[in-house]
Amino acid sequence: MKPKPFARFNEQAKSCSPRTIFSSHRGQQRPDGSPGFTLIELVITVTVMTILTLGVIPLAQVAIRRQQEQRLRETLRAIRSAIDEFHRDTVGMQCIGISASSLPSPGFSAAPDPRSKVITADCTIFGVDNPDRYPPNLEILVNGVDVVPRTTVIAGSGPSGPNATDINSVATKKKIYLRGMPIDPLTGKADWELRSSYDAVDAASWGGENVFDIHSASKRTALNSEKYSDW
Repeated sequence: MKPKPFARFNEQAKSCSPRTIFSSHRGQQRPDGSPGFTLIELVITVTVMTILTLGVIPLAQVAIRRQQEQRLRETLRAIRSAIDEFHRDTVGMQCIGISASSLPSPGFSAAPDPRSKVITADCTIFGVDNPDRYPPNLEILVNGVDVVPRTTVIAGSGPSGPNATDINSVATKKKIYLRGMPIDPLTGKADWELRSSYDAVDAASWGGENVFDIHSASKRTALNSEKYSDW
């Protein structure tokens, strides 16, 4: 009986199929007797691991970016809170030798914030271009300023406000508003963009009168499509 056409070819093709190859090589050992992977199994394993790695890397990058954004929000909140606290402590202070026309004293017209327990005692840190008495720079929040207890000053004040003699007769203490110079987690530096209370909203540079607000110096775009410099 003659063999059917292509019978031998079909048998050879069947012997070379992936299932037959895996079946024949499964459980085989190396020439030295130690078990190992075949070349095809190794290639498939490396391919699968590569695909998984390519999928994990973007997820890890997004997770790192979210952590940086969270730290940036926390840092901005801490600095802005320190600026506000500094400004609250200046309400009610008087400066000897400086006229009210050249350096208005907010304390004469505004009641002190109940959260403020001290009052700034150093008038030399404010220039005539900073009547609002916001911090002149970020460093002063780290270095601190001389203050006196607000209750002590109020106890000896007259009907028009605290008396300058009373302020100078009380022992001062140094108050720190920030433990250290904050670092921008996106730039890795303390290169904050500063804005004064007299700068326009869209100002491209700092006027230098005081520090009213800060922004990140990063020009990158956040995950929510906003600019970090707008936070």
